[in-house]
Amino acid sequence: MDTLIRKDKPTGRMFSFLTRRVVYHSLFWLVLLILMAIFEEGAGQGLFFTLTNELINLFFYGLIVYFNLFYLIPNYLTKKRFLTYCGLLIAATLIITPLKVLALYLKFSSHPDAQANLLSNMNWYFLVTFLIAGSSTIFKIITDWARHLREKQELQTQTMQSELRFLKSQINPHFLFNTLNNLYALTLKKSDQAPEIVLKLSEMMRYMLYECNEKRVPLSKEVNYIRNYLDLERLRQGKNVEITFEVEGEVREQKIAPLMFIPFLENSFKHGLSNHITKGFVNMKLQVDQNQVHFFIENSKADTPPRQDSRPSGGIGLVNIHRRLNLLYPNQYQLDIEDSPRSYAVDLHINLDN
Repeated sequence: MDTLIRKDKPTGRMFSFLTRRVVYHSLFWLVLLILMAIFEEGAGQGLFFTLTNELINLFFYGLIVYFNLFYLIPNYLTKKRFLTYCGLLIAATLIITPLKVLALYLKFSSHPDAQANLLSNMNWYFLVTFLIAGSSTIFKIITDWARHLREKQELQTQTMQSELRFLKSQINPHFLFNTLNNLYALTLKKSDQAPEIVLKLSEMMRYMLYECNEKRVPLSKEVNYIRNYLDLERLRQGKNVEITFEVEGEVREQKIAPLMFIPFLENSFKHGLSNHITKGFVNMKLQVDQNQVHFFIENSKADTPPRQDSRPSGGIGLVNIHRRLNLLYPNQYQLDIEDSPRSYAVDLHINLDN
């Protein structure tokens, strides 16, 4: 909805109008015509005479520019036929420049001095025409690069959004079912814990479905989600599992990408404690300052490797976690993983882009 609002603003409509090819090309030629007319007007010629001269110049400049943009560059330069491209560009200059000079020469039929000046400056006209054609090549390269960069950024944004949607859809299927089963059991027992469990689960669902659609969310909401998650896991795991979560530093106005720590948290329970461990632990620590967070989580592992499960995992893999970090925090994070026979530890530092 925010995007739609921005597009409806006058500045958004103006930007959309100015970035149309026909519009900015027309503005370029109009500005160039005005500048050339101002420069030639200083020579003492009349305004109409000057404008008609520059319109002829502009016509031939446009001829070689668009021949270059629409024929030479797509058919030769983009196909890496550089020498052929340069040769054809020079040939086009050698053909178009005399035609321009001829048109001006005929126009100056009543001005012998101007005709003589045309012929004496022939080399200069060749050079100017070639430079204008070459400038259009540079402009094309720059605009193509900018468009490619913009498309790459849009693709990265779409990829991040799709991966976040995937993460949100994949988190908690087993966790949710187990929590509902435990909630059902507590309801049957008429336990006082049942309303609290419903409230925590409701907060988690609200956060996942509605509040984490932004690019960045308050770190306090992410911490609250983790606390609710762990409280429900304590209920599910029972007394045989030690679960700790320690926060150091003040959680204030810091912002972070949503659901950044949840994959590590989910995997610690799904692939650690769920692997037939009678006694185990999950220890978490979050150190916070204004510009950085340090997240550490360690979980126990079974003495013997678990049987491989052919079912799809509820979490996202390490490769996808790395990819999401690279997209969201390029060169702004450090992720270290230690996989020992008895435990699995993740150590993540993120520089926040406040």
